[in-house]
Amino acid sequence: MKDGKLPVATKLGFGVCDLGGNLFFTAMGFWSLNYLTDTVAVPAAAAGVAIMVGKFWDAVTDPMMGFISDRTRSRWGRRRPYLLFGAIPLLLSMWWFFSAPKIADGTLAAIWAALALCVLNTAYTVVNIPYSALTPELTKDYNERTSLNGYRFSFAVIGTILGAAAVQPIIAAAGSSQAGFSLVGLVFGATMAATALLTFASVREPDHDKAEVSQDGFFRTYGSVFTHKPYLILLFVYAFNLTGITFVQTILVYYFKYIFGNEALTTIAMLLLLVTAALCVPISVLVAKRIGKKRTYQLALGIIAVACMVIFLFAHRLGPVFTLAVMTVSGIGIGFGYVPPFAMLPDAVEVDAKRRGKRREGAFYGIWTFTSKIGVALATSLAGVFLGLAGYVANAASQPESAILAIRLVIGPLPAAILLAGILLVERYPLDEKTYEAIMAE
Repeated sequence: MKDGKLPVATKLGFGVCDLGGNLFFTAMGFWSLNYLTDTVAVPAAAAGVAIMVGKFWDAVTDPMMGFISDRTRSRWGRRRPYLLFGAIPLLLSMWWFFSAPKIADGTLAAIWAALALCVLNTAYTVVNIPYSALTPELTKDYNERTSLNGYRFSFAVIGTILGAAAVQPIIAAAGSSQAGFSLVGLVFGATMAATALLTFASVREPDHDKAEVSQDGFFRTYGSVFTHKPYLILLFVYAFNLTGITFVQTILVYYFKYIFGNEALTTIAMLLLLVTAALCVPISVLVAKRIGKKRTYQLALGIIAVACMVIFLFAHRLGPVFTLAVMTVSGIGIGFGYVPPFAMLPDAVEVDAKRRGKRREGAFYGIWTFTSKIGVALATSLAGVFLGLAGYVANAASQPESAILAIRLVIGPLPAAILLAGILLVERYPLDEKTYEAIMAE
């Protein structure tokens, strides 16, 4: 590595782990609620609560894992051991969750779902938090971080495409929903484990002296994290970002199934959106170097918000072809929104290390995922609660008007308003390239 520049092999090796990470994230975001309501037969509101329990547990374990990985010392480094030893538990827990049990009682089924989600999310946390915390350690160069995350999210888009598009074909090949989802869990779990092991084998961590690593206690460490203004701004913007998108991805299958009567269009819509996003990731890296990471992020959130409102106002009248076209355009926003927050985050983390003289990347990334997962949990569970309150009936030939309206609101004005809040808040983020370089030169 010269002048902060990374070899392409290192960027590829680092980035591949997020193929599995986003495979998990997309499969859970798009399919967990639908799987629980329509395959496991958990009532919609109870399924939403089970997902919330699993996500809140997941969020609680994230700061703990960040704290642990910051203080880990091994011959493999601070982060890489968890990729090695967490891969197989991640595979097995993914398979278990998607292997639907035969539980007739809806309450017992919801309890099983909450327990299985807690186990699965813990396994994911053990791998994902140390992986994410590698980012600021690999390079301190402002623009090289954008390039590094460009590679990462190129793989992430591939994982997202697979997570969205491969589920229905696998289920169809298996012959039944129960057998199909079990096979999905096995195939996706194996992919997630393999990508984690590839990153373990291909990336090397810098060797930090013990004096560089913060030795503060748990509460003091995280108390000081919440005093870092640039980080806090970015933290809540990303939580808004994920919350808005999660509302859309959770409700999308219901939208095509009950408004257009064609559930299979969900896969086509996601392929159009994600292929567009994949093409836009490298373009977003160039745009960010031109107009800055913050402006690129605002542009991305704005495109998605406008697309949500267009779907709400016009799509149910103008039909599925129009909706697919809007989904394709929204893919530009998704693609432009992948890299900026994860290129901005290590800048904020490195500024903190520079000013305090102590490194605690795991703590920052633990709170980052804690907050974002709270947003995802609220969005997914509230979508289920809204459907339940609106009178949704699983697998019914037609839904009441109240349920149809709830579906439209969850895909339109609700995420648009949340994304608009993110656009306004990120305006206050203070670290551009000149400011960052000046701080690092002090």
